Amino acid sequence: MFLYLRKNEEGKIVETPQDLFKRVAHNIAASEKIYNPLLTDDEVFRIEEEFFKLMANLEFLPNSPTLMNAGNSLQQLSACFVLPVDDSLESIFDAVKKAALIHKSGGGTGFSFSRLRAQGSIVQSTRGVASGPVSFMRVFDAATNEIKQGGRRRGANMGILRVDHPDILEFIVCKEEGGITNFNLSVAATDRFMKAVLEDKDYSLIDPHTGKRAGKQRARQVFGKIVEEAWKTGDPGLFFIDRTNGGPANPVPSMGPIESTNPCGEQPLYPNESCNLGSINLVNFLKKNDFDWEALRGVVRLAVRFLDDVVEANPYPLEEVRQATLLNRRIGLGVMGWADALFSLEIPYESREAQKLAEKLMRFIHNEAHFESRNLAKVRGPFPNFSKSIYKNGPALRNATLTTIAPTGSISIIAGASSGIEPAFALAFKHKANGRELTFVNPYFLAAAKKYRLSAKQIREVEEAGVLGEIKNLPPKLRQVFATAHEISPEGHIRMQAAFQKGVDNAVSKTVNLRHDVGVEEVEKAYLLAYKLGCLGITVFRDGCRSEQVLYAGVKPNLAQKVSPATPLLVKERPRKAVGATYRVETPVGTAFVTINANGDNQPLEVFVNVGK
Repeated sequence: MFLYLRKNEEGKIVETPQDLFKRVAHNIAASEKIYNPLLTDDEVFRIEEEFFKLMANLEFLPNSPTLMNAGNSLQQLSACFVLPVDDSLESIFDAVKKAALIHKSGGGTGFSFSRLRAQGSIVQSTRGVASGPVSFMRVFDAATNEIKQGGRRRGANMGILRVDHPDILEFIVCKEEGGITNFNLSVAATDRFMKAVLEDKDYSLIDPHTGKRAGKQRARQVFGKIVEEAWKTGDPGLFFIDRTNGGPANPVPSMGPIESTNPCGEQPLYPNESCNLGSINLVNFLKKNDFDWEALRGVVRLAVRFLDDVVEANPYPLEEVRQATLLNRRIGLGVMGWADALFSLEIPYESREAQKLAEKLMRFIHNEAHFESRNLAKVRGPFPNFSKSIYKNGPALRNATLTTIAPTGSISIIAGASSGIEPAFALAFKHKANGRELTFVNPYFLAAAKKYRLSAKQIREVEEAGVLGEIKNLPPKLRQVFATAHEISPEGHIRMQAAFQKGVDNAVSKTVNLRHDVGVEEVEKAYLLAYKLGCLGITVFRDGCRSEQVLYAGVKPNLAQKVSPATPLLVKERPRKAVGATYRVETPVGTAFVTINANGDNQPLEVFVNVGK
């Protein structure tokens, strides 16, 4: 939370959490006068108060850039961006520069590298030989290494390559070969490819420069390599590109096709488009053995209004992003605290009852969000591309998409809720980051332990192990309800994702967490099931497959040092004077010089990219 609070020039925190919510509410509510200049100051203040209570009560929180930047000098409010990468040096290095500017403002970027010609192709203008998409991804990765998002978070990227690109095998294994550490990777799997996998047939590779057939591959062999690498490194995931373009995530087909997503995969976007996200804290709407649907209805509608105001309040880091975003006014309202809600309701995560409730819940949020967007369209007008959209024959909508399930890593910590729709990683765990080690014990487990009269010894065993595991003499109900991520089968993970996807316009961020001893065949089954059940994508993570893992199940009292999460990282405001630094990066076409103008704490302010010989 303290990383989000305003600081003075000496780095001292000068804002309380309540002040933060007031700052954000005041800034976002000011957009109301854009739509209705006749609103009085008292009327705007009333809306501001509603927005403040929405956040201060932890019923809803917008994405991190909105909390960090609203009302501050930066004012960049979006979390998700997709930038185009066309088959020219100008486009490639323009994208590097634009990504750097977005990263320093707190946003994440997604790229499709599918338009870049294959390695070994002739470049007609120079008679040289193309080095292929993966070589240029290393340039993006090197630049990202030098950029911190507003001095607070490392830049994040999504890299996507179509499965029919001639360099697909090099892309699949590029993480195993080292480097490219600032990218999540996904293979854009077409329906034709998936059909060939299921039928064990060949499929064609397509030269992106000519559009002509450039060879063939055995689909099952390529698919097998994808799942093998995902088992080894967690990458690549699969992005079902045809399914995405055939549904509401592609609301204006003439602007498409969709080629990429944001870094965590939940937000498919057109080139240069951005999206503003926010999530509802589900545990605040529990009522006896159900949700308080009427209270939830009110918060959904107010959250949609809030996010539509964010679209207007956002200055956008690039003019082309502003133009593309305002055409569709995408927003993404999702949820967090799902695992906590199931704990409270005593419903096992891996149960048909939980899946049915997930589908009912998300369809309810979807319908109420669309209802409010129609109301806003009556007053504020529909999104400019409405007449070209898949909704053109129905009631006008203010926003082309409305629902998204994001991972909510940071804001779920602020809300004291479990992340997104993920099951609990552990009932007690350590989090290592920035040289600190934090420990957590799940409060819902502690409450249940009291209810079911667990002994102090049993509670201590659970805290040390992090899971119920093989601990003896536990009530069967407790063991079912408090199953953690690695105790839930891959099928259970995917069926939950598919249930939520039925009420989502965009996509769902969901990681299928696997035990370390799970075999490659389980990854293969998971990827095929995700396609079968209608998911737009899938990501797996096998415990311990990466050295940079930050979550560790269990709290060993003699090893874990409890450190307060309130310890701030001091971040100064933009100074009056800046200093410059130039980084030299070897690229396939010569040396790239990345110049970063920074303040005294080496926080980037401006970025320039030049390519030499």
